[in-house]
Amino acid sequence: MKVEPTTLSEVLVVELDRYGDERGFFMETWNARAFAALGIDARFVQDNYSRSQKHVLRGLHYQLRQAQGKLVRVAAGEIWDVAVDLRRGSPGFGRWFGARLAADAPRALWIPPGFAHGFLVLSESADVMYKATDYYAPEHERALLWNDPAIGIAWPLAGATPVLSERDRRGVPLAQAETYG
Repeated sequence: MKVEPTTLSEVLVVELDRYGDERGFFMETWNARAFAALGIDARFVQDNYSRSQKHVLRGLHYQLRQAQGKLVRVAAGEIWDVAVDLRRGSPGFGRWFGARLAADAPRALWIPPGFAHGFLVLSESADVMYKATDYYAPEHERALLWNDPAIGIAWPLAGATPVLSERDRRGVPLAQAETYG
């Protein structure tokens, strides 16, 4: 296992070790000691699993209280995964990082608490799994506007219109968003 730093200092791409042969493969997706050695010392309390169709865009979500750190990976298909720094005192405030995550490439994205998270499905469908460091708290959940020009996320839509939930359509721009710190 190894870590690739990103343009946001605490968001990390984790290259997972995958061992394969004619029978298939084995991959360890979480090991507290190994991840702590990489700088990810997290205690996860919840596992989430979603399946979405092509062009579904989920996010950008965050919880104002009970902020969640997330370790995101793809079990089937491919996504464009995005984190936005919402920590007011951070040098990265308002900046984003995106990475392709796919089932055929053993990678995960670590998004610490204090960031909004979202993803766009690039394949016909995608199964996304993520571990969270705090429990889902709908009363504290917020949605940042996915296409806020002040953030400028380069979603790889290639002219397609994203499929959004009503909540995500009503996301607020960064200038009006409740943020951390």
